[in-house]
Amino acid sequence: MAHYAYINDNNIVTSVIVGPDENGDTDWEAHFSAKGKGRALRTSYNTRQGEHALGGTPFRGNYAGRGYTYDETLDVFLPPKPYASWTLNEACYCWEAPVVMPDDGGRYVWVEELGEWVAVPEPTE
Repeated sequence: MAHYAYINDNNIVTSVIVGPDENGDTDWEAHFSAKGKGRALRTSYNTRQGEHALGGTPFRGNYAGRGYTYDETLDVFLPPKPYASWTLNEACYCWEAPVVMPDDGGRYVWVEELGEWVAVPEPTE
């Protein structure tokens, strides 16, 4: 089984469907695109951040989800950008903060207005 993402005119994923594998004479991307729900592109269920979970060949950067963007230049699906200051890392097709999150075992959240990671207090009982 294969998965296909429908994208609108702005290259935003509107839905993902399950369909047949592309191992015959049928061009399933063209077939599903002809259904009138937008352009259909195959997406790999096992591809996340440029890696294939089962050791296979990664395909189109990330498994597409609703709200993802298809980047035609890179031929990848990108998750929504979480914050304006974050930039795309093209090695993993993921968004990165301008400051690396501390690696001290604590819990942090990104605060865009401050441009930094802020520690989340441990819950108290």
